[in-house]
Amino acid sequence: MNIKLFDSELNIMEILWREGDTTAKRIAEVTKERIGWSKTTTYTIIKKCLDKGAIERQEPNFVCRALVTREQVQEHETTELINKMYDGAPDRLIASLLGQRKLTTEEIYHLKLLIESLE
Repeated sequence: MNIKLFDSELNIMEILWREGDTTAKRIAEVTKERIGWSKTTTYTIIKKCLDKGAIERQEPNFVCRALVTREQVQEHETTELINKMYDGAPDRLIASLLGQRKLTTEEIYHLKLLIESLE
């Protein structure tokens, strides 16, 4: 999956991931309530998602369905971040994250389990 989604497009995807297949009308209602977007703005962003292949449109009623999962997008975004900011070295990203705050004993334990599962 090599679809680059911008923040506005992720707003649409979040609705679909949370609610499942949803009409464009309902998406417009949600974005108006949560973000203050007009119906026209929402439909423009839906079209961009359609053009990128992130969602598909089904009739009747212009029902939108996500074609990519949250996990696929997270993986793509994480890979881009690692490549862009950490020269492709995931350990440098982890070191940066760990340097930001003190971890709890439980968080350290879960990280150790994760690392052991990768070995």
